[in-house]
Amino acid sequence: MPKIAGVLAVQGDFREHIETLGEIEGVEARPVKTSEQIAACDALVIPGGESTTIGKLMQRFELDGPVREMHEQAKPIWGTCAGMIILAKEIVGSDQWRLGLMDITVERNAFGRQVDSFEADLPVKGIDSGPVRAVFIRAPAVREVCEECGVEVLATFEDSIVLCRQGNLLASAFHPELTDDRRVQEYFLSMIED
Repeated sequence: MPKIAGVLAVQGDFREHIETLGEIEGVEARPVKTSEQIAACDALVIPGGESTTIGKLMQRFELDGPVREMHEQAKPIWGTCAGMIILAKEIVGSDQWRLGLMDITVERNAFGRQVDSFEADLPVKGIDSGPVRAVFIRAPAVREVCEECGVEVLATFEDSIVLCRQGNLLASAFHPELTDDRRVQEYFLSMIED
């Protein structure tokens, strides 16, 4: 049976995630928009996009409950860019809605505006086959982690944390779905078995 990786498809670049996850053998990637669709997944991606819009739509369609249930069942949840903001307990200078599942503090647009987007090669803890190409687009950054809570830093860029994990939660400031490298996706999917 294939692993079912759902991608929250309410706003943002969910199509790119579905395509890249679907390239991995043994994975069925599908868009999810309802409680029932989320509950049927082995893992979930909350994609990049606009975090306040994603949050409002999650509330409107009552998707926060099913995502919290996934977390309680220790099913992997990965937030990329805006998804990282949605997962965070704290957001610098903002009281916008978020799931607040991950013991991290994030800063929105930490690397600047859209025109300041860039790419970089990052060494990633847990991926030993060379650096990962990372695409940063109006990216957030993690400013604080609770190490006592089990948050593990997996990658940094300059002085910023850009990839971290806490149990079944993974958060990346960058967009692995916009490159040809599938190692971060494979790392995430390996969490299903952990």
